[in-house]
Formats: sequence, structure tokens, C-alpha cells
Amino acid sequence: MDVELIYIFDDEAGRDTLCIRGDLYKYLIKVRRHKKGDELYFRAKQNLEILHRYKIESVEPRSAELSLLFSKKEEIKSTKSLHLGWCVIDSNSIEKVLPSLCETGVERISFIFCDRSQKNFKLDFKRFERILEASMQQCGRSTYIEFDTYKNIEEFVTKFPDVNVFDFCQNALQDYSGIKRVLIGCEGGFSDKERELLSSLKTFRLDTPMVLRSESAVAAIAAKILL
Repeated sequence: MDVELIYIFDDEAGRDTLCIRGDLYKYLIKVRRHKKGDELYFRAKQNLEILHRYKIESVEPRSAELSLLFSKKEEIKSTKSLHLGWCVIDSNSIEKVLPSLCETGVERISFIFCDRSQKNFKLDFKRFERILEASMQQCGRSTYIEFDTYKNIEEFVTKFPDVNVFDFCQNALQDYSGIKRVLIGCEGGFSDKERELLSSLKTFRLDTPMVLRSESAVAAIAAKILL
């Protein structure tokens, strides 16, 4: 199913006139069937908080001309903050859940190479950003998720000692209102050495008897905290 775009990325957004060609022309004119007189929203990546509204003035066989109606500051992001410390899993699995995390409103993801992370997994942040951009245009969000990496869990918790740990335990959390930062393990969970390191931190689980995959846990926790 084709999904409507709430806005469109264009580096020229903000100019008095826009000329669209190539793939964007094909999508907007041939696929979405926009025509002369239709109005569309645009954002420029270098100035994301500004939303621009354009009107299609003319449509040619390979291009369309648009004129700027107005520009306004309109930042769209979650009213809550969530920083995920996510132990590295297969990039394919990360990519599948990124759009949901974007739409939910996750602010930051720190990828951590824990004891059970396979060392051959490579994180392509440029590709992640492209996935985010497709999601942002569809959900309306105007801020990127921040990405960074940590070489191990010790490095991460030393910097963020206030983190809550998602793990197998007796504490099925009911109130998520005070949680701003969560550490989530990879497939197979934390090693004994890592659990010893995390023993002094607040630990919780979701109220379900099922064992969740890492990406399922990330999506569920984000939804409970942010939505």
C-alpha cells in the first residue's frame, strides 16, 4: 500500500520557486497524481524546523514548477524523551524496527557492542538516516534520532549511571512515567559478567510470559514510555 507523505525533503525548500524533476517528479505527479493547483509541504534537511507550503503552478512532461505560499517554524517531535542503549544485533533487524522507533518518538539510540553481540555486525548510520527520512516524511516528525556507539556495556553505564535495565527479573513494571533511559540486551540477553556489572541498577521486565526478541522489546518499551 502506498503511504501519503506529510511533507517532502528538498534541499531547495524555502526558495520562492521549486522545480521538481526525476524520481520526485515521477512519485508526486505520476504515482500520487498531483496536479496544477495542489498544495504540498516541504522541509530542507539543513533547516528542519521550518515547514514550507508550496502550490503546483504548472506541470510539464518531465518537470513541475511550484511557488512558495508561506514558511513557518513548526517542529514536530515527542513531548517525552527516551534514550535507548541497545546492544548490537543484526543490522537487518535494526532497520526493520527503525521506522516504528522514529514514529514513536525515540530521541537517541546508543548501540553497544556487548559480550553476545556478533562482532561482524556493521552499523551503517548513513543507511539508518535514509530509513529515518522516509519515516519522517510519512509521520511528520521533524527531528532525527541521534545515533552513537559504545564499545561495551561498562563504558555505557559509566557515562549513564541512571539507566534502567530491561532483563529477566521479578519486577514487571507498571509505571513507566519516570523512565528516560533504558538498556536492552541483544539476542540471548546479558552475560553473567555483564549482569554482575548491572546488579546495582534498576531492572525491570514487561508484563508478559513470552520471551521477546531484542527488536520486539525495543519497540514495546518505546511505545509504553512515549505513547
